[in-house]
Amino acid sequence: MRKITTLLVGLLLALLAQQLQAQEDYKERIKVLKEQKEKITRQEKEALKIEVQAINKRLDQGTLTEEKAKILKEEAAKKRAMNIENRIAIIDNQIALIDRNEGEVFSDMENDTIPEDQVRIGIDIGGKPFEEFIFRSKGWRQDVKYDRRTYSDFVLAIGLNNAIIDGQSLDESPYKIGGSRFFEMGWQWRTRVFRKSNWLRFNYGFSFQFNGLKPDDNQYFVQNGDQTELQEFDVELDKAKLRMDNLVFPVHFEFGPSRYYESEKKIRYSLHRQFRVGIGGYGGFNLGTRQKLKYTRDGERVKDKLKRDYNTSDLIYGLSAYAGVEGVLLYVKYDLNPIFKDAEVEQRNISLGLRFDL
Repeated sequence: MRKITTLLVGLLLALLAQQLQAQEDYKERIKVLKEQKEKITRQEKEALKIEVQAINKRLDQGTLTEEKAKILKEEAAKKRAMNIENRIAIIDNQIALIDRNEGEVFSDMENDTIPEDQVRIGIDIGGKPFEEFIFRSKGWRQDVKYDRRTYSDFVLAIGLNNAIIDGQSLDESPYKIGGSRFFEMGWQWRTRVFRKSNWLRFNYGFSFQFNGLKPDDNQYFVQNGDQTELQEFDVELDKAKLRMDNLVFPVHFEFGPSRYYESEKKIRYSLHRQFRVGIGGYGGFNLGTRQKLKYTRDGERVKDKLKRDYNTSDLIYGLSAYAGVEGVLLYVKYDLNPIFKDAEVEQRNISLGLRFDL
């Protein structure tokens, strides 16, 4: 479990770094667009040079008079100058759009006036192509859905875990406050409820929850028939931990503002830098329960891994909520089912931590 946790935490840090990097990528896009402006000027000047050479060739062959050749050269120069002006204006508008929205732009943009799937290099004389070369890309473009109402995210959560015990406060818990932790990972789908408003979303998916409890005062869990209780271990424990692995299906109603974007091809509602709140619950199954004990006996280090029922509940159900900005959220969940079935004193699992929607 520790290796898996370390790997997933490393993955989380990598994904968070990638997310932060994405927020700064728009600056690099602006730099590329500025370089594209210089490229446009070179392209058009080179094209004008080729056109003038072609006109001079026709002049030398006697198919054009000097007066006609002069007119064609002036028209070619005027056309290329207008091309430079128009194409640079497009780039300037793209830079302004990206900079104003800090990269959060949903409209399709191209680097210049040349289509993405086709590049044409040609010479036009008298409005007709004299020579042209067509280069087609080998790539493909996916059709853009006009109104995308459902999105999906990888969900990762980590934090503190403990138990609410009947007749006791959390301060009196027999479990270590800092040592008892939980880990959760899963996948969720987020669907806009109303057709023309995104203030309410319906979130649903599945998650694997790993809830850990570390007893205090050198105690460990003992199963006596239909009762599971804490007893003191006969030697000093280096570690005692009970872990319950669950598969649950969370459902939340999510509230919060969003940014609206619209173009001729699509509309989008963005949660970028937006505050959101989710309220709901979950239900599922207990996949297994195990206890890990580490201690030293007669000078030998011992590690016991005990997998058994421990009378833990088979059905898992509870309430959960989260609140935060964009993909970083404060997260709380509370099991309504008791941890141990038929226990004389009921205990219910509670967790508090951070959730990341990646």
